[in-house]
Amino acid sequence: MKKKNVFIKGAITPDFIANSITKHQTKTTIGAHDIFLGQVRADEIKGKTVAAIDYTAYEEMANLKFDEIRETTFVKFELTCMHIYHSLGTVKAGEICLFVFVSSPRRKEAMKALEYLVETIKAESPIFGKEIFEDETHQWKVNS
Repeated sequence: MKKKNVFIKGAITPDFIANSITKHQTKTTIGAHDIFLGQVRADEIKGKTVAAIDYTAYEEMANLKFDEIRETTFVKFELTCMHIYHSLGTVKAGEICLFVFVSSPRRKEAMKALEYLVETIKAESPIFGKEIFEDETHQWKVNS
């Protein structure tokens, strides 16, 4: 299987998402696509509002982990294709930081695979987020 770099510098743009999806319109064996877009929330924490998250990772280790997650998912589910992209660097509230896209001959398989992928990524990927508040203070993010 071809090894991929999962990281995008900064926010994942609508154009990047649209181009990734459009590439699959000619594949006639696909019956369903399922997409997850993780967006930075302007959470209020202890009276402060999150303005952005600065994502960091051990890139080589994270890419290896994503390869493992991808391979396991292809074994568990009948998928035609899968894309996983995560931001590195600063992503402002309202912008996309995680893009997961799966295609399958069957809708239920795509939906189950996507749920599995997102939960596994959140639980196992070595990506860390520093929440930056509007007053420019920060704290390390707790996954939610």
